[in-house]
Amino acid sequence: MKLVLASNNVKKLKELDAILAPLGWELVPQGQLGVPEAEEPHCTFVENALAKARHASRLTGLPALADDSGLCVDAFGGAPGVQSARYAGEPKSDARNNQKLLAELGASSERGAHFVSVIVFVRHADDPQPIIAEGEWPGEILSAARGDDGFGYDPLFYVRELDKSAAELDPAEKNRRSHRGQALGCLVARLGRLHAPR
Repeated sequence: MKLVLASNNVKKLKELDAILAPLGWELVPQGQLGVPEAEEPHCTFVENALAKARHASRLTGLPALADDSGLCVDAFGGAPGVQSARYAGEPKSDARNNQKLLAELGASSERGAHFVSVIVFVRHADDPQPIIAEGEWPGEILSAARGDDGFGYDPLFYVRELDKSAAELDPAEKNRRSHRGQALGCLVARLGRLHAPR
């Protein structure tokens, strides 16, 4: 099945493709099909993911997959949340986002956080029953970056039971444990019960 991915994030595509390709799904990033990024005006992950999936499907005529994910920090009441990618403003920059997070947390001892991923699959733009899957990955914010893999806040996200940051995990292990991996596992199970698009 060919699916349009409502994202142009190369690293996100690589993560998703590693999980979906063995199932015979071909993920095509929306940029390859001339689809501009959708507006993300909503305050929840699920509303933004749904808006992105419908937008990509409407402009391509293909089933679409969209992920909206972010980091929720306890000390900030769940921020940056849906604004995670643009936390330090435009243009998007992982490095500036991480710098801002560290600066605002400072020496605070309250460093609990979790990643959230909501993945939405629509068979067509007006699908009345989209499949929605969610994953959550608990951790803590380090005082300095560790590791060279991953993207976004991964170098600052500490997984206590492994004594590693998300950026120190090999891709296969990260996919098994991460918020996105959990959401995809749920999505794949539900899609397995779904008939081919009408």
